Amino acid sequence: MIPQPSWIPVLITLPTLVPLLGAAITLLAGRSPILQRAVALVAIGTALVASGMMLYLTDEHGTFSVHIGGWGSKGYPNGPLGITLVVDPLAALMLVVSTVVLLCVVSYAIGQGIRDGTSQQPVSIFLPTYLILCAGVCNSFLAGDLFNLFVSFEILLSASFVLLTLGASGERVRAGASYVMVSMLSSLIFLAGIAFAYATTGTLNLAEMALRLDTVAEGTRNALYAVLLVAFGIKAAVFPLSSWLPDSYPTAPAPVTAVFAGLLTKVGVYAIMRTHTLLFPGGSMDSILMVAGLLTMLIGIFGAIAQSDIKRLLSFTLVSHIGYMIFGIALSSRLGLSAAIYYVAHHILVQTTLFLVVGLIERQAGSASLRRLGGLIASPLLAGLFLIPALNLGGIPPFSGFIGKVGLLEAGTRDGSVLAWLLVAGSVITSLLTLYVMARVWTKAFWRPRADAPEGELADSAPSALIDERADISFDDREDVGRMPTSMVVPTALMVAAGLVLTFWAGPILRFTDSAADNISDRDNYIVSVLGGDR
Repeated sequence: MIPQPSWIPVLITLPTLVPLLGAAITLLAGRSPILQRAVALVAIGTALVASGMMLYLTDEHGTFSVHIGGWGSKGYPNGPLGITLVVDPLAALMLVVSTVVLLCVVSYAIGQGIRDGTSQQPVSIFLPTYLILCAGVCNSFLAGDLFNLFVSFEILLSASFVLLTLGASGERVRAGASYVMVSMLSSLIFLAGIAFAYATTGTLNLAEMALRLDTVAEGTRNALYAVLLVAFGIKAAVFPLSSWLPDSYPTAPAPVTAVFAGLLTKVGVYAIMRTHTLLFPGGSMDSILMVAGLLTMLIGIFGAIAQSDIKRLLSFTLVSHIGYMIFGIALSSRLGLSAAIYYVAHHILVQTTLFLVVGLIERQAGSASLRRLGGLIASPLLAGLFLIPALNLGGIPPFSGFIGKVGLLEAGTRDGSVLAWLLVAGSVITSLLTLYVMARVWTKAFWRPRADAPEGELADSAPSALIDERADISFDDREDVGRMPTSMVVPTALMVAAGLVLTFWAGPILRFTDSAADNISDRDNYIVSVLGGDR
């Protein structure tokens, strides 16, 4: 560890504070869309730059922390009393990938609003809420105490409630009600876990808790871990806690669905990874996590096969591929953790990209239903934007999906246990079925003529932005929407390119994920950075 520069505390707080400040400004500038858009882009761009700097610094020097206000910044055993923010290589990587996604998606949403939005669209509330979501996501990765993590979850969930129900159509309100109920249940369980943790250890600071849990009886420690796993498992959509997701996400506008699918479940995965390595090392719950990961993979992909709507289909593949990440965490090896970290980054980028492409398909073809689509190969640009991330998700070499899965399979075979081998087999089956699902979308939506689709003569009346204004009309009578807007295509293409970065620079990125896995496996780095001195 090196002495921490005086400007590090400011840098660590930027990804949270700047979006919150931007949210306040955009809310006050509700009657000036141009100012709103500029503030949103600058705020998220600033968070991205700060995250990039932290990625470099943590790679060079390790973990940094800041105690907000300096409250009780004492050495062990009397740790900090106030809010602690911590950035290590894992947190920095998650911040960079997340802010890239947030910036591309908000650019896409702004382009969609400029091109297709009307005076009735709730654009004045969209950007402030989106920036609050951004702050919540970023603070989740930086939180150094359990209650601050809870607050971060509540910030992003409160924003997601608004974004999910924009326009207040019947379908969105029904989906939003289900989402709210599940999220409230998850939050109550998490809050119970926080109370349990404080009663057990007398602290909520993660570093200090990690030390005190070492002296707690194994049964009590496992009970606390089980409560937290249920809370985080709901947020991560791990089976059997995942049934809410496919009914909630597909109803939202394309940009909202994209950012939800890319980021919100990964916050839950990150929380599982952090608590698994920092608070509960030793593998006491590895078998349960392995079984949950296997069932998540298989049941998710079987659900995807049964879908005819591309959004619902992708929502099920989202659930399915969470299983790969849980697989890597459950192995409790540095190779497994490294592969899981790489796969999280890969999946955030690829899943977000696919939902953005579906937004373009809905705009151009008037539907996301495979029963209505066909002939999209007539647009080579749209076909290319779909094909690359679809192959990537399916794990076709040499894409990052293949690289990440190979890393997980290698880690599983090195483990050698029966459950690990079952997960290896389940991973291969899931990958093949994912490829089948993507091929099915390709052949039906792109390759066959639209006239051959069972409902090919029907379409939505006009593109919808934030408000759901769909009405079935004849496809021939649909208003001409023109070419795909550059302002929507460019962010989507940038997301495709970001996914390819993980392929072309797989070597350096895997070396970084190896370093991140080493860092979280050796929890002394984290503890010493937060508490200081010798423990």
